[in-house]
Parts: sequence; C-alpha cells; structure tokens
Amino acid sequence: MSGVVTGDAVVLGLQPARLPSRALALVIDLAVIMVVYMAISLGLLLLTLSLDEAALAAVNVAAFVLVLVGAPIAVETLTHGRSLGKLACGLRVVRDDGGPIRFRHALVRGAMGVVEILMTSGVVAVVASLVSERGRRLGDVFAGTLVVRERVATSAGMMLPPPPPWLAGRFTGLDLSAVPDGLWLEVRQYLTRMRQLDPAIGQRMAARLADELVTRTGAPAPPGVPAAAYLAGVVAERQAREARRAFSAHPAPGAVPGPVPGAGAGFVPTHSVPTVPPTVPTASVASVASVVPTAPSAPADPPAPATGFAPPA
Repeated sequence: MSGVVTGDAVVLGLQPARLPSRALALVIDLAVIMVVYMAISLGLLLLTLSLDEAALAAVNVAAFVLVLVGAPIAVETLTHGRSLGKLACGLRVVRDDGGPIRFRHALVRGAMGVVEILMTSGVVAVVASLVSERGRRLGDVFAGTLVVRERVATSAGMMLPPPPPWLAGRFTGLDLSAVPDGLWLEVRQYLTRMRQLDPAIGQRMAARLADELVTRTGAPAPPGVPAAAYLAGVVAERQAREARRAFSAHPAPGAVPGPVPGAGAGFVPTHSVPTVPPTVPTASVASVASVVPTAPSAPADPPAPATGFAPPA
C-alpha cells in the first residue's frame, strides 16, 4: 500500500486496524446506538399505549431495524466511513483501492453486521478478523472495504522537497484563493511520500493533482515542467505568501511604519504620534531675553507750569 492521499483525503498506506482498536470502536458505537434505541423505544411506548399487541410489535421491529441497522449505515455513508466510535479511535472504513465508501458498501457491511455481530454476539466477526491478514470481518470481505488507522506518528524526516531552482519566481502571479484545503493536503501528502511510490503510480498521481491545481487556479502549467516539479513550485509559492503575510501582520519592534496607503491631503491618522514640546535650557532663555530689546515705556505727563497761585487752606 502506498502513502498517498486520495481525492477524499483518505490516506493510503496506513496500517490496517487490528482487532483491539476495532473492538473498542464497536463498543462505543453499540453503546451510543443502544442509548438512542432505548430512548426511542420509551417514546414509542408512551405514544402507542392505545395500540394492540400486533401493531406494537410491528412498531418495535421497525424501530429496531431503523436504529440498529439503518442508523449505522446512514452514518457511515454520510461520514464516508467514520462512525462515532471509529472517529474516537482514529479509524476509518475505505474501499480496497483506498477510496471513500459509498452507500452500497455501508449497506453490505451493515447487513452482514446484523449476522456476524448482533445475532452471534460478535463471535463470527472476531474469528474472521483474527483469520484475515488485514483484520477484515465478513462484512468487509463482501463489501470490498478495509478499516484503516488514520492517526499515525509523523516522521520528522518527511519534509516537503524544495522546488527546482529554475522555477523560482515562476508562480508569483498565480491566484491560489480558489484552491481548497483538501487539495493542498493531497499535494503535501504526495510530495512527502512521492519517493516511496512506484514511478508509474507517482506520475499518475502527480498528473492528476497538477490538473486539479490548474483547474482551480485557472492558469495552465508552464510547458515542459514536470507535474511533480509544478506541484512543488506551487506549494513553495503558497508557503512564501503565508510567510510574508505573517511577517507583515507582526512587524518587528522599533520598525518605522511606512506611508499609509490612500493617505492624501487632509488625511488624519487614527493613531497619531503625540508631539512633545522641545525643552529650552534656562541659560538660553536668559541669553535670548538679553538680546531681545524691550519695548519703550509710555512717557510721563509733563509737570504743570508754576503760576504763583496757592489755594486757600
């Protein structure tokens, strides 16, 4: 099995789930199903008190089939193979080719589960899982499915390969806004594991991923560029843009901010820098005062002329 992510983000090459983890997931699922079944049965019992025994038995059988059989089938179909128990244990049901399961796969697994899990208390499922090389029960064999582990330890040496130097700057104008996260995950998984793949399989995977990227970006790949090199160059461009965005959002301390875009005449910044009035030394003030001439004072009134007249006492 290869270590490639498929179109539905199902990782190939993961180890098949063994009996202990599958049993734990099954116990969690059965516990949840039984709680829901008991709650629905209690509600139906209160609503069908006026019915006769035959109608009450029919309602109970319908509730049993819908909850214990239909609910797991619906959950696995809608979640593409991840029930609540499998999600808690890090497991997932996939097809033999690694793709996501569909309704028919979930239907066969659910129908066989009634026989090998519910009717035989899980004995048949346990024996089949122990005998199978990949831990598959009869429902997996007839449905063509496999339960795999999704949670694996990431190797520190699995780094993204750098793009070829001659591709530097070739994708600066590429619009990457329409590329979904799932496709980025597939490309990253492929690039980290492409050396472990068969060359023919790796080329097909690279061509498919490159075509999806071209469709999402709306720009054709440069002519003569291999698909793997194209993927590495686009991923490197995305990482460079994220790094620039992160550094621009958090400027270095003490950096002088540049001009604000759109700041023309009459623009008032929202965060203005307070101005501190300059301090002038005392000696300078005295020297300035001595240099500046003082304004002349108004002249005093002239004294009255002497007439020799003296007022009476």
